[in-house]
Amino acid sequence: MAAIQSFSVWFIPILIGFILLYGTMKKVPTYETFVEGGKEGFSMAISVIPYLVGMLVAISVFRASGALDLVLGIFRPLFHLLHVPAEIVPLGLLRTISGTGALGMTSDLMATYGPDSFIGRLASTIQGSTDTTFYVLTVYFGAVGIRKMGYALKVGLLADLIGFTASIIVVSLVFS
Repeated sequence: MAAIQSFSVWFIPILIGFILLYGTMKKVPTYETFVEGGKEGFSMAISVIPYLVGMLVAISVFRASGALDLVLGIFRPLFHLLHVPAEIVPLGLLRTISGTGALGMTSDLMATYGPDSFIGRLASTIQGSTDTTFYVLTVYFGAVGIRKMGYALKVGLLADLIGFTASIIVVSLVFS
């Protein structure tokens, strides 16, 4: 255990040192290259802001309008039939949109039901088994100018659905 902890503390500094030494041996101007990369990163961050703001506004409108509660109310009998706690469904929906929002919802579920409860374990598993598909497509694809993202959206949402479903099955089998 001590070896793994020591390795994890020293890994990043050693990796950075290796990259600098390797670049210097290859006669790459490492400092200038670093500064140029920082400039590109900053301009990329500036170009992403409009997409990020648009996505966050859309999420806020969806939740504040009551549309999320309406959708849950309609499908509550189906969730009950499938033995899926209705409390977890908003997490599955929000996780595809916002990682921070989903983390906040996971924290709320854990505070309400406890981390060792079925819902707490299920929320943790969903959090680790799904991705922020809409966020990734909006921010990263928008930043590099990709406009046609239909296939990526379908595959990403399918992967999220599979992760959500697998989370329910695995947690039910392991902890029920």
